[in-house]
Amino acid sequence: MTVDDTWLTVPDYAERLGTTASHVRELLREGYLFAVRRGERSTLQIPAATIVEGEDGPEVVATLRGTLTLLRDAGFADEEAADWLMAHEEELGTSPLGALCEGRRAHVRRLAQALL
Repeated sequence: MTVDDTWLTVPDYAERLGTTASHVRELLREGYLFAVRRGERSTLQIPAATIVEGEDGPEVVATLRGTLTLLRDAGFADEEAADWLMAHEEELGTSPLGALCEGRRAHVRRLAQALL
């Protein structure tokens, strides 16, 4: 699976998710998402690939929060977690985020736990 490497600002992410920017900021605060400062204006951005099509429309990858918790417990800042989640992982044949989107949570978490 090829992961969309598009990064979205909070308002653009909210629009694509079908919600408000304040709800996206709440998801960030509660650890469901990660964001990094990017671009020439250093705006807070979230990978578009964290949005998947659910039964009721677009939603955040459900298993992302637990994986982020593992990475943060390992001492990863959001920028480092983003790098790890978005980088191609030979063992997975895709990025960890791509594998999460495919439903391969256990394999991704095993790799993340090896970082502890």
